[in-house]
Amino acid sequence: MPLDRLDDPDHPVYSMGQAAELLGVTAAFLRNLDATGLLRPGRSGGGHRRYSRHQLDRVVELRALTEQGHTLTSAAEILDLRADLDGERARHATTTQERDRAVRERDTARDERDTALRERDRARDERDTARRARDQDADQDADLPGI
Repeated sequence: MPLDRLDDPDHPVYSMGQAAELLGVTAAFLRNLDATGLLRPGRSGGGHRRYSRHQLDRVVELRALTEQGHTLTSAAEILDLRADLDGERARHATTTQERDRAVRERDTARDERDTALRERDRARDERDTARRARDQDADQDADLPGI
């Protein structure tokens, strides 16, 4: 459905003028970010820049870092490293969940195996008890005279 794109934070919907107004920056600042490759807005059919919500968030973060004394290039590198770290943390969490699930499955399998072994041993004990009883009965019958 076409309106679903409005919920997509990566869908470029804001014009340069709208983005500049929302962010409190100049259009020249946004053009500079594009020219330096620090932000790649989408383009409309007519070639006009279009910005997504994620890109607007990135501009806010870039501005905050530059206000702290970082250059635009170092600010962009910091944001990229943060994104990489977030990605690695997400992968680690996924791997940890997979490992924990595998451990639970292994433990369940071991429990099932141990239960099966106990049942087997119990059945063997019952069989051996029955054999001993049968052998004792057979021995007693053999000892009886003339039957």
